[in-house]
Amino acid sequence: MLLAGMASAAPYAAFVMDARTGEVLHSRNADTRLYPASLTKMMTLYLVFNEIESGRMSLDQKITISRNAASEPPSKLGLKAGQKIALRYLIRAAAVKSANDAATAIGEAISGSEEEFARYMTSTARAMGMSRTTFKNANGLTRAGHLSTARDMATLGRRLFYDFPQYYNLFSRISTDVAGRTVYNTNRKFLRAYEGADGIKTGYTSAAGFNLVASARRGNERIIAAMFGGTSTAQRNQQVAKLLDMGFDRAPTRVATVRPPALHISPGGGGSAPRGSGLVRTASLPALRRTGNSVAPPADAPATVAMARNIDNLVSTVVSEAQSEAAEAEAAAIIAAITASAPSSVSDDQMERPLRRPASVANTQVASLEPATVTDATPVRPIYEFGDWAIQIGTYRNRVNTEKLLLKTALMDLDSLEGAARKVEVTQVQGVTMYRARFVGLSQADAVKACARLQSRGDSCDVVGPGG
Repeated sequence: MLLAGMASAAPYAAFVMDARTGEVLHSRNADTRLYPASLTKMMTLYLVFNEIESGRMSLDQKITISRNAASEPPSKLGLKAGQKIALRYLIRAAAVKSANDAATAIGEAISGSEEEFARYMTSTARAMGMSRTTFKNANGLTRAGHLSTARDMATLGRRLFYDFPQYYNLFSRISTDVAGRTVYNTNRKFLRAYEGADGIKTGYTSAAGFNLVASARRGNERIIAAMFGGTSTAQRNQQVAKLLDMGFDRAPTRVATVRPPALHISPGGGGSAPRGSGLVRTASLPALRRTGNSVAPPADAPATVAMARNIDNLVSTVVSEAQSEAAEAEAAAIIAAITASAPSSVSDDQMERPLRRPASVANTQVASLEPATVTDATPVRPIYEFGDWAIQIGTYRNRVNTEKLLLKTALMDLDSLEGAARKVEVTQVQGVTMYRARFVGLSQADAVKACARLQSRGDSCDVVGPGG
């Protein structure tokens, strides 16, 4: 997945617990209230699981999509207002693809409105002991007051595992079917790479950074780690792996499991604790993942091409080689719309704010784009950098042209750029301000591979080493 922009300004927070007992194994800024992004969907899913297990809803129930849900920005399924879809597909889309329209539709189906559902989410959080969490929507898109903590999100992840084990396997699926369409897990690289990983949820907004609540099992031990404020998908995954390793090192091999106490929740404030309804057969725990690097998908598998204003507002289109012409046409349409809407002269401060989405592409699946981060030529390197290598694909006097080049390249099927970040760097060439179009945060091997692919297409590309 290709990531647009970096989130180095987002505060870092981490929390690690022994899932069997809830014992704290590591904590750093764990009670600082931050934007949770799509980690929010864990609560949305918890509450819909509760509705199903209580018998108030069923997996085969048809949900009518509201205009509000249909208008949510990407990542989304592209649901249409008035469309009817089975609840099971909305659940899969929210858990695996992190679809914002699906999450909103679930919340509205449970409580009648997103605002009422947000109140239900918050009251449930309080019942769980998540004292520093307040929800304002069902999907995690940034909104004033929509805040949580690393500790609270780890607590929620533990609740999902113990209260709804029959649904927990959803979070480990690399892909799933949604009404005849295959969607891919936003967390698939971590699931493939980390031994024992079997969940649970990613999240990204420009305000939040790259967040992840992860769970892994090795032998008798299960560790849950929550991290806020990552600078890229790759850096976040690397750091969460370190946190989980720390947890396994510190946790005892054998310990008596202490399950969280039962909750008594319902949309109206009453009801019984979650219980098995028989609607879904309890699934066995997923097989442990092998140690090692991510396994590349088959050569004929569709590739997810993504850009993002944020990862929750990401652009998600699955393209194959046969669809490359359509992707190029779509890119051209977006670039034309951005060019038409771009001011002729823009200050550096103005460029820090996202561009408005052009009306001409308001209904396309690729939407809600943000300009790449503009930095000085020598940025401060994050503490936990994934890779010090970069590629440079052009230098322009005009920032908009630089953005256009990055955008066009971002739409290409280049798996070697997965996990990289799109960046415009400002430099001076003989007293003239120039803008470098770069993808950063790469390993040396990926940088070389990406340039080779681009050059084979007739495009310019240079590999840039550490500090270059």
